[in-house]
Amino acid sequence: MKLEATTILAVLLVISFFSLLALTTAIPKAEWGGTDGQGMELIEQSLNYEPWVNPIWEPPSGEIESLLFALQAAIGSLIIGYYFGILKGRKESEK
Repeated sequence: MKLEATTILAVLLVISFFSLLALTTAIPKAEWGGTDGQGMELIEQSLNYEPWVNPIWEPPSGEIESLLFALQAAIGSLIIGYYFGILKGRKESEK
């Protein structure tokens, strides 16, 4: 019996999802901070640090910043989806 590539991929995705879920629940008090936060802490502790550039505009709140980030991700997803749609359309028109 021959398994299709999509079936194998689906099984691997399910296994990896549950593996990550098990790892994250195994450590209940783990901190999930990224390296950005660690870098900012080091910069704040440094006394002779001078910024290279200043921001042109800072969002008024964290919610606005999250909204802009989500909007940027959505626009990027649309562009990538459009590109793959064009490629698929070209393939189908060549057949």
